[in-house]
Amino acid sequence: VQLQASGGGLVQPGGSLRLSCAASGFTLVDYGIGWFRQAPGKEREWVSRVSSSVARTYYANSVKGRFTISRDVGENTVYLQMNSLKPEDTAVYYCARRKSGYYQHYDQAGYDYWGQGTLVTVSS
Repeated sequence: VQLQASGGGLVQPGGSLRLSCAASGFTLVDYGIGWFRQAPGKEREWVSRVSSSVARTYYANSVKGRFTISRDVGENTVYLQMNSLKPEDTAVYYCARRKSGYYQHYDQAGYDYWGQGTLVTVSS
């Protein structure tokens, strides 16, 4: 099982970025994927999640209306489209595979494999 996050970079406030999370060793139909982020000096926090079979989506209040999570089952890749970016969105973004069991979608214990992270910097 591997997760490869990419797409980070430097963007001005108000700009957009699209992150990708390429999965291998399993299929997105069987497992959900979550995005988390960790800002400098802060704890890692949950951002969004897409469920497995029906691709239901969930968002943290801080990104709702600005970020959109989606997936391409054929490419086995999950995307996080980030619009109207703010300096407080600056963080390393991680994707993670959700494991079986009953966990709150923001509970990091509910995720078993993690990507390496991609840095997003929002600054003028």
